Amino acid sequence: MGNLLSLTTFIPLLGALILALFLRGDDEAAQRNAKWVAFATTVFAFVVSLFVLFGFDPSNTDFQFVEEREWLLGMTYRMGVDGISILFVMLTTFLMPLVIASCWDVTHRVKEYMIAFLVLETLMLGVFMALDLVLFYVFFEAGLIPMFLIIGIWGGKNRIYASFKFFLYTFLGSVLMLVAMVAMFQQSGTTCIGACGPGETSLLDFRFGTESFELLGMQVVGGMQTLLFLAFFASFAVKMPMWPVHTWLPDAHVQAPTAGSVVLAAILLKMGGYGFLRFSLPMFPVATDIWAPLVLWLSAIAIVYTSLVALVQEDMKKLIAYSSVAHMGYVTMGIFAANQQGLDGAIFQMLSHGFISGALFLCVGVIYDRMHTREIDAYGGLVNRMPAYALVFMLFTMANVGLPGTSGFIGEFLTLMGVFQVNTWVALVATSGVILSAAYALWLYRRVVMGDLIKEALRSITDMTRRERAIFAPLIVMTLLLGVYPALVTDIIGPSVANLVSQVDVAVADFEAATMLAQN
Repeated sequence: MGNLLSLTTFIPLLGALILALFLRGDDEAAQRNAKWVAFATTVFAFVVSLFVLFGFDPSNTDFQFVEEREWLLGMTYRMGVDGISILFVMLTTFLMPLVIASCWDVTHRVKEYMIAFLVLETLMLGVFMALDLVLFYVFFEAGLIPMFLIIGIWGGKNRIYASFKFFLYTFLGSVLMLVAMVAMFQQSGTTCIGACGPGETSLLDFRFGTESFELLGMQVVGGMQTLLFLAFFASFAVKMPMWPVHTWLPDAHVQAPTAGSVVLAAILLKMGGYGFLRFSLPMFPVATDIWAPLVLWLSAIAIVYTSLVALVQEDMKKLIAYSSVAHMGYVTMGIFAANQQGLDGAIFQMLSHGFISGALFLCVGVIYDRMHTREIDAYGGLVNRMPAYALVFMLFTMANVGLPGTSGFIGEFLTLMGVFQVNTWVALVATSGVILSAAYALWLYRRVVMGDLIKEALRSITDMTRRERAIFAPLIVMTLLLGVYPALVTDIIGPSVANLVSQVDVAVADFEAATMLAQN
């Protein structure tokens, strides 16, 4: 039990090594073997992660299943999970077998394709479990490499442009975070971010200076915390992505293969939100409070603007990509509301979005595999030939809109409740995004699925296969289950979120008291 986290994390990497070292050839049998090895590996990782979930104690707000050993140049390999990270681990291990199953029709360099996804799973899991600053950064940045290759090798016509844009945006954003990490180590003398050893101070407990000073002729309110906060913000805002640094996402989604789009939307984007929760709020609470009003308005603008942009898209993937940016706006709003409802809603929204957005990209992939086009105008009347597909697509369209009874409703509702307590006008603007999401989602569904089957090319299209239905089944179950029984999530994250809110409130109150004392 003491090595469950490392076992869960590195099982996919072991599967990748098996494929790389022992699988030879590129004939049909070798391709089939590569897919089965990758699928079995991801299923095994999910089964092991279940032991972590069932052994987790939600009432304990400390890090659990902690692993610690000497690593590199005096740094420590330290892993652990708390109520905030455990469900992101489960989201990753739950989705990856479905992602591999969706790749069954791939025939180009299959072994390398499977290896890229297995390595990516290990790196994503490491991000959510790392309790050392350097270890986190290694996992966080290394995850760019397999996704860069997935888009660049197996993507569409403009895959090279999209892959380099994805890499440069996210990598350049993280350079500032690396500089901030060096500064944090110099000030604190530690890289530990949880479950530290005897006599070692955690960065989560270390309070960086908040004394204002002048820099380049400008007064930096919040002092060192503000500079560190902005450096981390640059990285996480791009990864989310937040408006206006979101432009890499639609290109990446459009050019990525279906499985790549699923991973990108369902898991990789969540690393930005997780970073805010793990670093920005607990380590820089004063700076977070100072910058929260701006972030709230940026989030509200993102919801409205990207929803309007989605309305004019002609490519299904690009429309869903802009929808993802809008829904991530609810996440950043909830996080920077910094109260129980807001944070609960933000985490719930990220998990829910993982199921729903992944399913929507899979829905696009189903008909793309048959017709080899994502243009909305190429379809129409699919309900006449694909009734099962029409039903599944409708369910996830409604969930994306936030229909009560689906997980999409819970996340948005909790987030808006939290934001309303902080800024009524931001909540009002953001609520309009619910109406806009209904507009573009139903518009897409109407043009693709409803109506008469007029186009001759669609008359021979076939409904979903058993494999495709089996892939959607777990996603349907989770979307409906969380929609009617959200306590499955909130009971696990609640204590850890309450502890985080308390830390932020205390730090902000101390800063305000010190500021008033200094003014008097």
